[in-house]
Amino acid sequence: MTRDATAAPPAARLLPRVLLPGLDATGSQHAAFSAAIRRHGVAVTVIAYPLDRALDYAGLAGFIQQALPTGTDYLLLGESFSGPLAMAIAATPPPRLRGLILSTTFARSPWRMWRRLQALLHVAPVRMLPMPALSWLLLGRWSSPALRTALGAALASVDADVLRRRAMAALGVDVAAQARAQVLPTLCLHAAHDRLLPARCQRHLSALLPAQASTTLDGPHLMLQARPEAAATVIAGFVRVVCAMSSSSRAERQDAALGHG
Repeated sequence: MTRDATAAPPAARLLPRVLLPGLDATGSQHAAFSAAIRRHGVAVTVIAYPLDRALDYAGLAGFIQQALPTGTDYLLLGESFSGPLAMAIAATPPPRLRGLILSTTFARSPWRMWRRLQALLHVAPVRMLPMPALSWLLLGRWSSPALRTALGAALASVDADVLRRRAMAALGVDVAAQARAQVLPTLCLHAAHDRLLPARCQRHLSALLPAQASTTLDGPHLMLQARPEAAATVIAGFVRVVCAMSSSSRAERQDAALGHG
């Protein structure tokens, strides 16, 4: 069942959000989205991954753990390639993590039938798709010169071996068990015109998560880039829900402490 993630009472202080970006993982394509969600009062930090270190999912999880906030509560957003990382981290949540947001992503590789091709990726030219094909696949009718330029620049900035290793990791990933173990409030943001991920990925992910809100927006796979205002509105509404829940939990703990004093 789809629930409205925007229907929530206002919160006095909105929790900041930590963004784990998609395959290029540079964070350079998120300026418009970051600005849009800041207008809702939500601070955002992007954790960019190394440009020249070929890390698999396990290696990236360790890298991310070292970069997560330790002095404040926050929510974690995993976009596309980084969704499995966000779910794996949230399955055993760090002390200050209060909620999980998943944007156009998957718990199990949507291309499992292609796993036999993993060995070929060692020698495959990872930048073989021309920009018109990438634009059709990732941006669809929301493509623009600015978005295509940003996408091309982001991919070009990452070492080819790094992109290849990440593509290989995505082909074989399966964090379904970690998804089922989630206890944090979770928002799944799906794209109605996602040409990269088949619809079964959306259904599979939503079915796995026990405590989730689900919203489908009219947009492409690169939702945060192509529909920044719409995505920011939905996510900020979910952040307000989590803030209200956190405030209520703190008040209950304080009342309990006073009652036992």
